[in-house]
Amino acid sequence: MTKTEAQNKIAQLSREIEHHNHLYYDLSQQEISDQDYDALMRALINLETAYPDLRQADSPSQRVGGTITKTFEQVKHRYPMLSLGNTYSKQELLDFDQRVKKLLGTDTVEYICELKFDGVAISLWYENGMLSKAVTRGDGTQGDDVTANIKTIGDIPLRIRIQDTPAQWEVRGEIVMPRQGFERFNQTRIQAGEEPFANPRNAASGSIKMQDSSEVAKRPLSCFCYYLLGEEGANNHYSSLQILKKRGFQVSDCMGKYNSIEGVFSFIDEWQQERSNLDYDIDGVVIKVNDFRLQQELGFTAKSPRWAIAYKFPAEQ
Repeated sequence: MTKTEAQNKIAQLSREIEHHNHLYYDLSQQEISDQDYDALMRALINLETAYPDLRQADSPSQRVGGTITKTFEQVKHRYPMLSLGNTYSKQELLDFDQRVKKLLGTDTVEYICELKFDGVAISLWYENGMLSKAVTRGDGTQGDDVTANIKTIGDIPLRIRIQDTPAQWEVRGEIVMPRQGFERFNQTRIQAGEEPFANPRNAASGSIKMQDSSEVAKRPLSCFCYYLLGEEGANNHYSSLQILKKRGFQVSDCMGKYNSIEGVFSFIDEWQQERSNLDYDIDGVVIKVNDFRLQQELGFTAKSPRWAIAYKFPAEQ
């Protein structure tokens, strides 16, 4: 096979694998068997091994891993990853609502409510549409570079394919291990004589800090994205989430917009009841002022934004 033929074959295999990835991760559909999919991936890896200079940064083979990381480089966040103020009290949510309205000098504020995933926070950096770095929260100022491990997670885009994407993009999300995958994964650990993980969050946290990314690739990890930095086309948080969806990121459909704190309470009550029916763990609800202009006006304390708060659920029995 000539180098040109190899280049064409690599491009063909990459397109075919990406097609099946889109069906599987985005549409929950499957056209070919796992065995046939693995055969396509092996063919791609074999060609890229024979012609390493033809391997692209966004090759589907990145999902398989193989990078060994002895120590994780510390990376300074472009924007601090602040934690949210949190509460278990609806009275404190009422106080938050009154505080926001007083600072803004208004009687009405639109809030957006989202589920609070019980996983591991991650910051995804994109340069000219390509995933360039993935950084853990760390201390909020700097975190660990876990890019090789994060690239193995199938629902995180390696490349944003829409042409008008800004040169620099940052997407923040939560790495989780779905409950069904967690149960299967723990069973394999028990069968292998290994200690099972106590819960999905611990499994996700331990997975993204493994030294061998090919081992991370075997673990059933997923990522829900909930925050976008660097997009000028959105004037509110809800619109920015729709932009993330359009560009191929996984965004939870479980959200709501409310013009009153009573509406926020109804969302909280609904998902406190329904949380056990989800395939992933949540530990509360995040409430944010929707309008970016108002967020900017409210600003931040030293530790957290004034325009957001997390309502924590009691621990499940």
